[in-house]
Amino acid sequence: MSTTNGPTELKLTKKDFESDQEVRWCPGCGDYSILAQTQRTLPGLDSPRENYVFVSGIGCSSRFPYYMNTYGFHTIHGRAPAIATGVKITNPELSVWVTTGDGDALSIGGNHFIHLIRRNVDINMILFNNRIYGLTKGQYSPTSEFGKVTKSSPYGSVDHPFNPISVAIGCGATFVARTLDRDPGHLKKMLEAASRHKGTSFVEVFQNCNIFNDGAWMKYTEKETKADNVVYLEHGQPLVFGANRDKGVRLDGFKPEVVSLSDGSYNESDLLVHDEKRVDSTYSFILSHMMEDSTLPVPVGVFRAISKMCYDEALNDQVKMVQNEFGDKPDLQALLEGGDTWEVK
Repeated sequence: MSTTNGPTELKLTKKDFESDQEVRWCPGCGDYSILAQTQRTLPGLDSPRENYVFVSGIGCSSRFPYYMNTYGFHTIHGRAPAIATGVKITNPELSVWVTTGDGDALSIGGNHFIHLIRRNVDINMILFNNRIYGLTKGQYSPTSEFGKVTKSSPYGSVDHPFNPISVAIGCGATFVARTLDRDPGHLKKMLEAASRHKGTSFVEVFQNCNIFNDGAWMKYTEKETKADNVVYLEHGQPLVFGANRDKGVRLDGFKPEVVSLSDGSYNESDLLVHDEKRVDSTYSFILSHMMEDSTLPVPVGVFRAISKMCYDEALNDQVKMVQNEFGDKPDLQALLEGGDTWEVK
């Protein structure tokens, strides 16, 4: 879990989590919103600053640890999950956060990403998804849409993009959520939910790169278009959306479809009712693929939040069991000479 050691004596504020480093992102970048909401979220978790560790790889998002007045590591491209896993295993009481981008996590870091989630290490991961390589000046990334024209794909990308939510669910993720950089209230709510989860929490943030991929998520973030293109997931509530709350999503077999609630053909009882606690991942997987159908709204919120044993707890329990059986100060020489060893003469 991400909050430990009980309440702090001194009530912390956002200011307490701001470091003395100058924030060096391009003016207008969505990263500022994610940083601000993280700094607003942590004081409410009632844990001292020294209990937090932010770990990053390489990319614009990976400057994050410099701007947090906590412990942190700016590590190797794509390898933040490995470093973070080591931190959590060695210091289980710490609240460990990974900040990463769509390139860092899903390209060079893809292997580490899937195994962090598979193991269900008690770590929070925030993925900044701007569908572009921003730090290296605008090459297409693993989430860039098919046909995307960039500096590294001047005639259009012929790669099919990853869907980060689908990848996470396919790896057995126990907590999966999506939010928007332009919706700070919802972003903060998702970070709070992630922090409360026991196990790997994965939060994808639709984040704008106003220099190299401006407007990538405009359809879902702008006031004029958002209501008709985004459906907010709320546990136990039907999937209703639209500027006038007059549309909904129902299932036709395994296929979601949009229906009207204003012409009398359907009402809210006909719609999908969101169940984030459903252990079977089929439902959340269907939701994750809705963004690939232009006729459907994009789901935003918690897709899945279930319980499963955490890798770090299981490993440390195993270590304690061995220590109880053999003692916590084993004979190294006896260990080296024991088991499958032989003497060469």
